[in-house]
Amino acid sequence: MKRNFTLALLVILVAVASCSFTNKSFENDDKDKLLLDLITYVLERGHYEPKNLNDNFSSNVFDDFIDVVDPTKRYFLESDIRDFEKYRFQIDDEIKNTDITFFNIVYQRLMKRMSEAEGIYKEILEEPFDYSIQETINIDYKEQEFAASKKQLKERWRKQLKYNTLGVYDNKLSENEEGISKDQLEAEARETTENTLNDFFDFIGDLERKDWFVQYINTIVDEFDPHTFYFAPDDKEKFDIGMSGKFEGIGARLQKRPEGAKVVEIISGGPVWREQSLEVGDEILKVGQQGEEAIDIVGMRLDDAIKLIKGPKGTIVDLTVRKVDGTVQEVSIKRDVVVLEESYAKSATVKDEGNKYGLINLPKFYVDFEDYTERNAATDVAKEVERLKQEGVEGIILDLRDNGGGSLKTVVDMAGLFIKEGPIVQVRSSGQRKEVHEDKDERIQWDGPLVILVNELSASASEILAAAMQDYKRAVVIGSKQTFGKGTVQNVIPLDNIVRSNEHGDLGAIKLTTQKFYRINGGSTQLEGVKSDIVVPDRYSYIDLGERDQSNPLGWDKISAADYKVWDGYIDFETTIENSKKRMADNPQIKLIEENAKWLKEQQGETVVSLNYDAYKREEQKAKEKSEYFKSLREYDSQLTFESLKYETELFTKDSVLREKRDRWHKNLAKDIYVEEAINVLKDLKLNNIKSSQRRLASVKG
Repeated sequence: MKRNFTLALLVILVAVASCSFTNKSFENDDKDKLLLDLITYVLERGHYEPKNLNDNFSSNVFDDFIDVVDPTKRYFLESDIRDFEKYRFQIDDEIKNTDITFFNIVYQRLMKRMSEAEGIYKEILEEPFDYSIQETINIDYKEQEFAASKKQLKERWRKQLKYNTLGVYDNKLSENEEGISKDQLEAEARETTENTLNDFFDFIGDLERKDWFVQYINTIVDEFDPHTFYFAPDDKEKFDIGMSGKFEGIGARLQKRPEGAKVVEIISGGPVWREQSLEVGDEILKVGQQGEEAIDIVGMRLDDAIKLIKGPKGTIVDLTVRKVDGTVQEVSIKRDVVVLEESYAKSATVKDEGNKYGLINLPKFYVDFEDYTERNAATDVAKEVERLKQEGVEGIILDLRDNGGGSLKTVVDMAGLFIKEGPIVQVRSSGQRKEVHEDKDERIQWDGPLVILVNELSASASEILAAAMQDYKRAVVIGSKQTFGKGTVQNVIPLDNIVRSNEHGDLGAIKLTTQKFYRINGGSTQLEGVKSDIVVPDRYSYIDLGERDQSNPLGWDKISAADYKVWDGYIDFETTIENSKKRMADNPQIKLIEENAKWLKEQQGETVVSLNYDAYKREEQKAKEKSEYFKSLREYDSQLTFESLKYETELFTKDSVLREKRDRWHKNLAKDIYVEEAINVLKDLKLNNIKSSQRRLASVKG
């Protein structure tokens, strides 16, 4: 249905736009203006809840764009903001007239101020810092005013640089085993800070005007809701890679260095990994396509260098590489499809007191946009469920913690693995009747005990699945007080599809909020999220997270419930939850987690920091003592044993990297009290299931 809606929306937009969006729309053939016109057109006609472009909208864009480009208020002066103020209530009119004067004025001033800032920080870092002076810095930048003068701005930079250098200086003092003088260590600390800033301004210098214009476009787009977003062409490609978990290239992650592009990670299973042609620490100096002259990438933008290195499966790329040992070699690599294994579902068995359970970790609801059957989260989870059944597990944990969502279709298909048939989620477009997405397959792949783990970062598709299983009373949901609270659906609209005779090149795409989804009980998950059956505190418990803390979220509402029947596989569902709550209330580790969460909230509220070294050390010592106090959280041992499934252990003989990743995962799971409690709940549900079977058997005999 989502695909059909996308096509319908495109038909409507193209039908109207084909008459207006052509190369003749603007006298100067200005791509920026075309982009602005296209995006506002799509927003006004396609967004679930369009905004009025008025003075209030204009004022919000004004404030937000200034905040985006200068969040720490270290570039613009008060006089700059006064110059900009004349546009505060004109941006809505500029948008309607495809005028970008406000952006141009701010951008030109920003480039000037950033150039000046480079001189300021270099000058300040030439002089030693005096850490004996009693002075503080307020790191709550939102509450600050812009500097009234260049002198005040320089003083703001001085404090910020002193703050940045203080921790480096302290580390050098602590590690000083060679008797180096404090003055020398202080100078080295300033040099470290300067190198870090040089790298930052080098990155900023790589940005082009179009990159800043994308920031402006997204400031406008963000006023509609926090999940509507414009993708520049390169960003759209990254989004697709994130959703599908694969791309075509050599299988190495790179980092920009003055000498070229440094290899910082080799992706397991990729061409580089298979051929062992590169290693971490190698620096790529030149890139050549097979049979063509190599291009020097030293000083090139990293994104541009990556474009040269990536390419279609089966093609050859020639790399001139400075190896870790200093030798320079030419390496030829055959490109292939690279799979980001960490993006995909994985499972493990859990042994406890002679019983065996299964755990499936799902990082996101991924899908291949080109071909749903190629690989998607639902079919992968189905495979893991089948493998766990073959292992003889007595219950399954589905871990959706930190899962930000993804494909709506995969949720419906995945939910169908655990119920006979019925509605999974309700979807409504603006001004339209609701549509009910159902599982129509009567087969149940897993009818045993099921627990779903969530936290504050479980969002969107994760919330749909957790809500459906909760409404059916099919699973017990364990985790935070509530999940993220994203109850909206987005469609990605390629802008090229709306323009006739486009000679501007790829215009990117807009991810547009077009629908809201609702639980089968009728309630929206928007803002409220899914409330866990069993609430377990975590480090995020008191920190502002979630949809309610985003800018411009859509509101909560309710529609009529769908027609569904509660799962009848267990008895005493409520008793299972009560038993868990009692265990949690008496668990000292849970109490310590709660205390840690409150402390983190307190630390977050501390915005005034001393720049006096002795005061800094006193605060650091207090923090160290607290950290030591909470150390047992990291050392907790559930005594559970986690193992990889047979098919994975067979891969370990060829893939030591995969083995290392799984060993690390299993060690972390053994320290995870949330997983431990999930196992306890599965035990209770198993007992309930046995009782239920006995009761049904007795009823038949009677």
